[in-house]
Amino acid sequence: MTDFTLTKGDDGVAIITWDVKAKSMNVLTREAFATVEELIDQVLSDDSIKGAVITSGKETFAGGMDLNVLASIREKSGENAAQGLFDFTMNGHRIMRKMERAGMDAKTNKGGKPIACAITGTCAGIGTEIALSTHRRFMADNPKAKIGLPEILLGIFPGGGGTTRFSRMVGAMAASPVLLEGKMMNPKSAKSAGLIDEVVPAEELLDKAREWVLSATDADIVKPWDVKGWKMPGGAPYHPAGFMTFVGASAMVNGKTQGVYPAAKALLSSVYEGALVPFDTALKIEARWFTKVLMNPSSSAMIRSLFINKEALEKGAVRPDVADERVKKVGVIGAGMMGAGITLVSAMAGIDVVLLDRDLEAAERGKSYTGDYMDKGIKRGKATVEKKDAALARITATADYADLAGCDLIIEAVFEDMGIKAKVTEATEAVIPEDAIFATNTSTLPISDLAKASKRPEQFIGIHFFSPVEKMMLVEIIKGKETGDRATAKALDFVRQIRKTPIVVNDARFFYANRCIIPYINEGIRMVKEGVEPALIENAAKLVGMPLGPLQLVDETSIDLGVKIAKATKAAMGDAYPDEAVDEVLFWMADAGRMGRKSNAGFYDYDDKGKRQLLWDGLEGKYPVSETQPDLAEVQHRLLFAQTLEAVRALEDGVLMDIREGDVGAILGWGFAPWSGGPFSWLDIIGADKAVELTEALTKAHGDRFATPALLREMATSGETFYGRFGAGSAKAA
Repeated sequence: MTDFTLTKGDDGVAIITWDVKAKSMNVLTREAFATVEELIDQVLSDDSIKGAVITSGKETFAGGMDLNVLASIREKSGENAAQGLFDFTMNGHRIMRKMERAGMDAKTNKGGKPIACAITGTCAGIGTEIALSTHRRFMADNPKAKIGLPEILLGIFPGGGGTTRFSRMVGAMAASPVLLEGKMMNPKSAKSAGLIDEVVPAEELLDKAREWVLSATDADIVKPWDVKGWKMPGGAPYHPAGFMTFVGASAMVNGKTQGVYPAAKALLSSVYEGALVPFDTALKIEARWFTKVLMNPSSSAMIRSLFINKEALEKGAVRPDVADERVKKVGVIGAGMMGAGITLVSAMAGIDVVLLDRDLEAAERGKSYTGDYMDKGIKRGKATVEKKDAALARITATADYADLAGCDLIIEAVFEDMGIKAKVTEATEAVIPEDAIFATNTSTLPISDLAKASKRPEQFIGIHFFSPVEKMMLVEIIKGKETGDRATAKALDFVRQIRKTPIVVNDARFFYANRCIIPYINEGIRMVKEGVEPALIENAAKLVGMPLGPLQLVDETSIDLGVKIAKATKAAMGDAYPDEAVDEVLFWMADAGRMGRKSNAGFYDYDDKGKRQLLWDGLEGKYPVSETQPDLAEVQHRLLFAQTLEAVRALEDGVLMDIREGDVGAILGWGFAPWSGGPFSWLDIIGADKAVELTEALTKAHGDRFATPALLREMATSGETFYGRFGAGSAKAA
């Protein structure tokens, strides 16, 4: 069955309907694009057809290109991958240019057939680029629907003509939020931005588009750049105003990307160079830059981790084969920041919640977090009073354990103390159904030890939320030694219900995320003690793609939490504890009352309103900056390998069971250099042999914490890559 079909109305307007039957949202394939051309040819050659409307058979319009297509083209092209990708891109330009010109005479711009686009709902990527190729864009008035060109967020840029067309439609400056930030807009905002022409009631969408097709004149369907004398809005690069626009845009791109995201620079180059030449030549320039980005290993890694692997995990790639375990009613114990956040996302997902705390006042305070959050959404136009009332109606605040009786999932989010958590577990299991699943929200305490307080350890599991819950997309699910498949499935189904991305790991100290992020923070603190310039540490991290430097990160998470974790870890590890040097700095900061952002004093200074200022100059008094500073690359390698080697060790130890989860979890959980695709993708980019060379040098200079894992050395010897060896499935190191 074809993805595109054509029906001809009695009024002479052809309706081309896009409906991919096997998917919930339309995505474009290579074969379907060929069908589009066949249907456009039919419209242009049939004298009884006056014009056409492209629309969707679904409530949404399109989700973009099937990114697996780009990967398959590269693979099928062999040694000529770049040529294959370029030819594929140019063929797409040819088809959309045919639709845009619509059979009009090349010299007079007359005689063409009008083609409109009736956008039923959310439209992204190639769907938006197809719409931009039509002569008028109508969108249903649905505040839930969004339209945009978000490719930049996946490590590529709009290469199907969207970059060239939209920048020429509105000018480089006005196009930048859509192209460089990947913003998705509601219909009214999209109209203001120039992405669409009309917003109409959904029930009138097709009729309005038909009416326009029947009334359109030759002048209505000629694009501005096809008219003699056209000038780029805002000025071309050689125009004084345009020159300043591109100078500013270049500074903005480099400031935001720190030079590590190739797609943004390529996009800007495509717009700049394209603005100097005729439209068809500009499309060729866009295709060349698009191909260059696709051939960059960074884009491949980002697409794989942030699209293909992330989507696979969200759809249950690692879910046990057991019956549906969707949650009907969740009990949340502990109404503090984490418990209140879990309650919020659960209620917003339509799940009934029982929120329990030591007294009703505390529980009600936790419930009010949802109301306050919804109020902010109402002010921004992203929520309604009705939605707020519905969410609050799903939450029952209580101090009585008996109210948990009807819950099929419990999430305990009390203080990080083994004794307190044990008492809560026992009190809860006394009232909940025997088949209910009990989950503990913890970032450090071993799940298997916590499960000892449970009468049903096979139904006991860890669910590690990241703070703030409503903003962070990752949820780390931790299996204890006795955790059963049904508990794992319940946790996974719940995470899917609240629209977050899960990873599943086995129990071990700090699990996966904290196991990797704590060494990153510690390495930064260790360098402070060594006399490395704090600004060098922080900027080195940002220049390699980390969203926060290690010193800013510890300020955000709080220094006293770091002290607590350090003390607990030392008590557990005894003489094997490796971070005495880190503790000296951390404990000194805590003793000085510099607890981080929450106390308006940490490694950074803060103003009275809590806004971060410069690095605290008092650091240098205690730990003077050395006259000789390390190279930028050395600092970056220390910070990256501190995290990456722990990821490899987690794989070796069986904590991590799938490298897809290792990469996706690293990016979503703590922001590991997204341009790299995650730690395992980064190792594949630089090569295992290079990684071994670097880790050996770091070990010699800085100690055994950088010792090369046996698995990495083995892969260097065999010439393997992580994705080559472990593929997209189970990633057992054995």
